[in-house]
Amino acid sequence: MSDFDFNQVRRLDGGLLLVFRELLRRRRASEVARRLGLTPSAVSHALARLRDLFEDPLFIRRPHGLEPTRRALELGPRIEALIEMAGQTLSPQEGFDPARSGRRFNIASAEFVTDLIGGRVIETMRREAPAVSFIASHPSQAQALDALRRGEVDLAIGRFGALPDGIRSELLFRDRYCVVARRDHPTLRGEIDHDTYFANGHIFAHAPSETGMEAAGGAMPTVVIAAVPGWLTALSLVAVTDAIATCSERLAMRHADRLGLQILKAPFEMWSFEIQALRREGADPGADWFLDLVRAAVG
Repeated sequence: MSDFDFNQVRRLDGGLLLVFRELLRRRRASEVARRLGLTPSAVSHALARLRDLFEDPLFIRRPHGLEPTRRALELGPRIEALIEMAGQTLSPQEGFDPARSGRRFNIASAEFVTDLIGGRVIETMRREAPAVSFIASHPSQAQALDALRRGEVDLAIGRFGALPDGIRSELLFRDRYCVVARRDHPTLRGEIDHDTYFANGHIFAHAPSETGMEAAGGAMPTVVIAAVPGWLTALSLVAVTDAIATCSERLAMRHADRLGLQILKAPFEMWSFEIQALRREGADPGADWFLDLVRAAVG
C-alpha cells in the first residue's frame, strides 16, 4: 500500500462511514443527527470531510432533502459492507443475523443467471431478512473476477478459467445450450436440421457477461440477423419473429410457456457448460448466508 493510500485510510474513520450511510438512507442531515446522537454542525463537518476525502460533492441540497450523486450511490454498497465487516470483527461471536442486518450485497453475474435465481433469492430475503438487499451487475467474466478481488462485489457467478489465490470456487450448476423458436413457427416443429440451423436467421446474445458459444468452443450460426445485450431479450424477439436463438436450456425451459416458445431438438450434440460461484477466502458469514440462498435458488 502506498503512502497516499495509508493517508486516505487514516482519514476514513468509522464515524464518517456511519454518517455517510445514514445520509444515503435518510437524505436529511437533521434526521441523521438525531439518529446518531450528533449535532447538526457535527454532521455538516463530517459531510465536508467526506467530500474532501472522496473528491466529490456526494450529496446535493434539493428542496426535498439531500440528493446523492452518482459517486455516492456507487460508494453506498461498499461502505455498507465495510460497516458490516467492522461490526463482525468487533463482535465475532454474533456472526451474521439476517433478520437484523441491513446489508446490501453486490453480485456480478450473467443476466440469465440473475433471472434464474433472482426471484427465489428475493422471496427468501423477504421472509428471513427484510432489510437486506442485493445489487446485480453484468460485467464480463474478467471484470467480475477483478471486482471480486478488489472487494467491490461479494459474489461472482459465471464461467471462469484459472483463479488467483484467495478466491474460493464451487460448482453451482450445469447447463447446456438449446435451440428455441416460436411455438407457431411456420416451418419448424420440434426439431431442426443441420442446414436450416446454419441458414436460418439467428438472434445472438453478445453481452460480455453472457456465456457465449465462442467460449464453449461451439460453431457460430452463419446468419445473425440481430445481436442483443442478453438472452432474455433474444427470447422475447424470437417469440414474435421467425428467427431462432441458441441459449441456456434452463432459461428456455423457464420462459417457454410464458413466451410461447418451442425447444427444438438440434441436429447435433449441444454444448454444455458449468456455472461457478466465486467468493473471496476469509471469514464473511454474510457472504456465506447469501451464497446459501443462491444454492437453494438453483434447486
